[in-house]
Amino acid sequence: MAQILPSFPPTTLLGRLDPATLDRILALGVRRTVAAGTPLLTEDATETHVIVLRHALTKVSARMADGRQALLDIRVSGDLIGETAALNGTPRMATVTACTTSSFNVIHLHEFRPFLRDNPEAALAVAGTVADRLRRSNRTRVDFASYPVKVRLARVLSEIAEMHGLRIPAGIQLGVHLTQTELAGLCSAAEVSLQKAMRELREAGLVDTGYRRVVVLQPAALRELADL
Repeated sequence: MAQILPSFPPTTLLGRLDPATLDRILALGVRRTVAAGTPLLTEDATETHVIVLRHALTKVSARMADGRQALLDIRVSGDLIGETAALNGTPRMATVTACTTSSFNVIHLHEFRPFLRDNPEAALAVAGTVADRLRRSNRTRVDFASYPVKVRLARVLSEIAEMHGLRIPAGIQLGVHLTQTELAGLCSAAEVSLQKAMRELREAGLVDTGYRRVVVLQPAALRELADL
């Protein structure tokens, strides 16, 4: 009987691969499962492996000058993480932590490099995901320099809801639990400014919030405010 492979978001590495190549990459390395709160990669560590997320939701964070952790991004099922440090032989630039029970493949370079050489489609897909992240990072720098905090917050919430949201009767609940400090980091805003912006979105009926919970009540209106 043929193996039934999972589906992954099209923006991820695994979501870009054809079934045969997907089957080959999922056969690489060692499969592991960890509980929520477990680091998958640690900032400044020097290691020679990459990680392919099979069924996972993770946060990417880095230390700031004052010692606090800044949330940089979110990685989900299908994403490749740790490739820059592993392929370049440099220390990890960030810590990646599981938000939920997560399963993944740990693939050492002695397996990953030959796989990329023998599977040009996968190599191109890796290059594509790296380019997308760079494009997103550059766009974020430009956008956030020109928009007020409320619009930045609307953009972040819209993108998270679209990529990681859970449909519920009231709207779309963000599929990842974020503190206001983490949201402020994603929006490049002071926490007090983030709180004010979130209050304005609640008063406008665009979102509803609770303890580490955000529900987008009007996705279309939030996207309009975000100028997306």
